[in-house]
Amino acid sequence: MVTISPYGTWASPISSAEAAAVASGPQWAGLHPDSSGSGEHLWWAEGQPTEGGRVALFRRFSGEAPVRLLSAPWNVRNRVHEYGGRPYVVLDDSRVVFTNWDDQRVYLLEIGSEPVALTPEPETRHGLRFGDLVAPPGGTEVWCVREEITGPGPTDVRRSLVAIGLDGSLRELCASHRFMTAPQSSPDGAHVAWIGWNHPDMPWDATELCVAPVGPDGSVGEHRVLAGGPGEAVCQVEWADNRSVYAVTDPDGWWNLFRIDLDGTARNLAPIEDELGGPLWKLGARWFAPLGDGRHAVLRGGTLAVLDENAGTVTDLDVPSLSWSSPLAASGSVVVGIASGSTSHGAVYRVDLKNGECDQVTVPPAGLDDPAWLPVPEARVFTGPDGERIPAYVYPPTNPDFAAPEGELPPYVVHVHGGPTGRISGTLDNEFTYFTSRGIGVVAVNYGGSTGYGRAFRERLREQWGVVDVQDCAAVATALAEEGTADPDRLAIRGGSAGGWTTAASLTSVKVYRCGAAYYPILDLLGWASGETHDFESRYLDSIVGKLPDTERRYLDRSPSTRVDQLAGPILMLQGLEDEICPPVQCERFASQLAGTGVEHAHLTFEGEQHGFRKAETVAVSLEAELSFYGQVLGFVPVGVPTLELSR
Repeated sequence: MVTISPYGTWASPISSAEAAAVASGPQWAGLHPDSSGSGEHLWWAEGQPTEGGRVALFRRFSGEAPVRLLSAPWNVRNRVHEYGGRPYVVLDDSRVVFTNWDDQRVYLLEIGSEPVALTPEPETRHGLRFGDLVAPPGGTEVWCVREEITGPGPTDVRRSLVAIGLDGSLRELCASHRFMTAPQSSPDGAHVAWIGWNHPDMPWDATELCVAPVGPDGSVGEHRVLAGGPGEAVCQVEWADNRSVYAVTDPDGWWNLFRIDLDGTARNLAPIEDELGGPLWKLGARWFAPLGDGRHAVLRGGTLAVLDENAGTVTDLDVPSLSWSSPLAASGSVVVGIASGSTSHGAVYRVDLKNGECDQVTVPPAGLDDPAWLPVPEARVFTGPDGERIPAYVYPPTNPDFAAPEGELPPYVVHVHGGPTGRISGTLDNEFTYFTSRGIGVVAVNYGGSTGYGRAFRERLREQWGVVDVQDCAAVATALAEEGTADPDRLAIRGGSAGGWTTAASLTSVKVYRCGAAYYPILDLLGWASGETHDFESRYLDSIVGKLPDTERRYLDRSPSTRVDQLAGPILMLQGLEDEICPPVQCERFASQLAGTGVEHAHLTFEGEQHGFRKAETVAVSLEAELSFYGQVLGFVPVGVPTLELSR
């Protein structure tokens, strides 16, 4: 029997603890041929929210159950660029090299033995970081990116490409740019290739594809640039043979797959107005994997496809409707990656191209698998104030046991993804389900600046951060209200990191929303750009806000910290105290500015959390606080959560 009850008051079996249990799924899926030649073994890392948010390493041999190789306290993660890079590389059936979060050292694990440190303990905590591990020919070394902390400031960092011997030796290969990906060896070992870029560019703005000779003694010679440069961003490189490489780059405005000879001759293997690459937020991301015979597994806007360079075609695979994410791995006819669906959480999948079989390798925690409680997102395209399209996904309130009184419209929350050079894919989201099962709709917006729609769409945010993102989100919220989908008096906005910025910027510049929840946000542009963030993004605002000091007034005018008196409604701020990307001081200052103003607000902080929450208890507390916050502001009493205390 269906109970009639106002939106927001519905009882749900999806608890905050269950939602938190899937807060971090599998990542860094890889594939390694079995030494016997009879099959392959799959490897992946996976977050463990109920174990303090650490990342564990898993392996599965053909026909066997997955095995977790490293128990607590091992944490397979690193701090390169603060977002981390590929944290492990498989050498053979029984050996893997990985990075450990607590000390940032590199370790060799021989299955059945304790890990052995290969790199020295730094003089200062996390003073040396390593990431994007790859295995060159020979089996005696691992190559990767090394970060050396050279001073007290967040930009006091030197990066280089290094070789770490399995005997504990370490040698520097080269240091061509301020930022680099790990070197990839040609099949004959005579050359290496990597991607590099310098401030103020971000890796989706402009990068260079570099190639250098390798001497008999293993030294790397002078590099030359094969592709990339101003207005072109190479995001992945793999060797095709000893004289050419495959690279995903975008000279024509779309990330496509090219074959580039060592003399610089380049050919687009399948010209297409679609993205076959993405933003290089984490070193080691891979959007294509060669299959042999001129065929490649590729990600086309999240769809798994095969590119045939001989035919010049890109063909979607006939597999279950899933959204795939980087990295992809392949061996022979087998492709491995991580995918999720509209009603299924992220899992490792194995696809055999010979027979078309698509097998799910991992199983998410139970509790969120009943489709009756899961909202099916509707893909929509809205129109912005400048006439541009705004892709979005609408997640309606969904609960088989409850319905709202006749005539009542539901509250809706606009979800803003991070980045801002990121995107939302329209798949099942544990946080969205927590709200929709209680009668609160969610709409996730791919505002101007999002990836997946070509460089022109991405560059709509050039010098317009805090304008285009705010306007696009407001346009979507307003459209839902005008068409009768959402209650115009009960609209809210939420987001983390750059999404937290857009949340606060919206509340201080438009009157669409009653309130907002900002997770680890940027609130003071000038402070953030003047030494309060890490090196990787320290010049990010040059492109999306403007170059200092010429545009200082723009930084001040757009910052929520300078417009506290214009807040349209209450704000909830949630912040990790070890966040080096969006530091706690930004929320602390904003909360101090709000004190005594009469504007309702709450500021929650969490020990041991960095940028993005990983601990199950943190995620659970945050969701319950956010739900209570919406109830108090939007006028409903949620069931079964403690009341969040609001300050004035």
